[in-house]
Amino acid sequence: MVGAVAGVVLVVVVALLVLRSGMRVVNQVERGVVFRWGKALPGYRQPGITFLIPFADRMRKMNIQVVTMPVPTQEGITKDNVSVKVDAVVYFRVTDPVRAAIEVQDYVFAVGQVAQSSLRSIIGKSDLDDLLTDRERLHEGLALMIDSPAAEWGIHIDRVEIKDVQLPESLKRSMSRQAEAERERRARVITADGEFQAAQQLANASRIMSDTPEAMQLRLLQTVVEVAAEKNSTLVMPFPVELLRYFDRATKRLDQEVEKNDRELTGPDAADGSAAAAVDGSAAAAVDGSAALRAGIEQIAAVADKFAPPAEITPPEGTAPEITAPQIETPEITAPETTAP
Repeated sequence: MVGAVAGVVLVVVVALLVLRSGMRVVNQVERGVVFRWGKALPGYRQPGITFLIPFADRMRKMNIQVVTMPVPTQEGITKDNVSVKVDAVVYFRVTDPVRAAIEVQDYVFAVGQVAQSSLRSIIGKSDLDDLLTDRERLHEGLALMIDSPAAEWGIHIDRVEIKDVQLPESLKRSMSRQAEAERERRARVITADGEFQAAQQLANASRIMSDTPEAMQLRLLQTVVEVAAEKNSTLVMPFPVELLRYFDRATKRLDQEVEKNDRELTGPDAADGSAAAAVDGSAAAAVDGSAALRAGIEQIAAVADKFAPPAEITPPEGTAPEITAPQIETPEITAPETTAP
């Protein structure tokens, strides 16, 4: 009886040991591929506890997480004959654990080699400008070149990115000079465009001011107000051009009157009485012209004092002299003496 109990206990212990040897735990990030007598089963074991047949089954765990694999720096010559060094990074994961365990011996090493050869190939097919600016298209081309063989191994390429492009030092200096020249060209174009627009606006303003001389005077007064805002500045007003024009017109009119009177006085048929009247008229006209000229000057000065800010007015040299009436001597007429017979 005791021997029978001991036998049962021994059998139970052996059964537990066998079950314990066949029990496996699959993690959440893994999938189990079971080989029975060396032949892979069609399905794979899910995460959790799974049991294998002792001495018949062997399980290989495959990680399904995304693998980040850096691609070593590859040196190549671009399509436009520039020697560059490029490195990249590949993101991939296992989608079919059975095929990844059967089709390829080491899928990580295989993907790395395909990535290196594809990177060298893409360097030779691209220009330097594409490597520096159009990287998105190169990333898509690299992913397609690597994903074609990897899909047969149960591997999916999530993304391929070029990390860095190393250029020769001489090429860097040439590119920096090119960039400086381009910036200088843009600066000059912008400056010239600004000067052109300013010249157009000034031309439009000059045409408007030429049509309305009052606008020129208002602009002059506005400039005077802006300059006179500083307390410690001395403002010298230029002599108004309009006042000079007024002097010119008044002087011409007065000269014409004097010449006319002179011609009348020196005429051969002029009588003595008419000569005296002409002399008196020319003198009166000269006096009236001088008075009118002074009145015009006083009126312009009053208008300037009213609208212009207080400023020191310094007339330029060579102003019009004061015009006075010419002094014409009237000959004395005496009657002839008569003697009595």
